[in-house]
Amino acid sequence: MTLWDWLLWFFWIYIFIAYLMILFQIFGDIFRDHDLNGWLKALWIIFLIVAPFLGALIYLVVRGRSMGERSMAKMRSMQADQDAYIRATAGSGASAADEIAKARDLLQSGAISQADYDRLKAKALG
Repeated sequence: MTLWDWLLWFFWIYIFIAYLMILFQIFGDIFRDHDLNGWLKALWIIFLIVAPFLGALIYLVVRGRSMGERSMAKMRSMQADQDAYIRATAGSGASAADEIAKARDLLQSGAISQADYDRLKAKALG
């Protein structure tokens, strides 16, 4: 086998992997789309199995824009969920120094005792 044969072999492997990625993306989009009823989903799947290259090309031409819009909506939803999770787990965001300063102010005003201040300080530092 010559170098060019190897390069050609790697090129076709690359094309095949790219085709599989596109095909999996199309199958995922078909099942993610709530606008298509079951029969249309089945027809698209049959078309992709019977004529895979032509079916993938037609699907990308006909439904490519809405496929991208659904993908972006899913990403925005996932980003919003992640942001909400981060906000919920981050807490108040006050630093330990801020919490100790608030506890000291409460101690000086007489609102809490020295034992309460020590407990709040240990909680802020720990």
